[in-house]
Amino acid sequence: MNRPHLKARQLHRWVVPLAAAPLLLTAATGSLYSVLLEQGIDAFWLLKIHRGSFGPLNLQPYYSALLGVLTLVVVISGAMLLRQPRRSS
Repeated sequence: MNRPHLKARQLHRWVVPLAAAPLLLTAATGSLYSVLLEQGIDAFWLLKIHRGSFGPLNLQPYYSALLGVLTLVVVISGAMLLRQPRRSS
């Protein structure tokens, strides 16, 4: 059995949801803010979340870099899986 392949796949399955959550949150809050602003609703709190301010936890100075690193983690872990040969059942 190809153990490194299984470990890489398990790591990818664990990492992707953790990395994708802030990326999806950023996309959703930015889109929702734009839609609400067109309706005349200024939901400034959505922009705070979009930029990484989560109440007492303020990640604004680091949030862009964090999103960039998380994007790279997802892409690299997926590319590693693509490069590994598949085993036939």
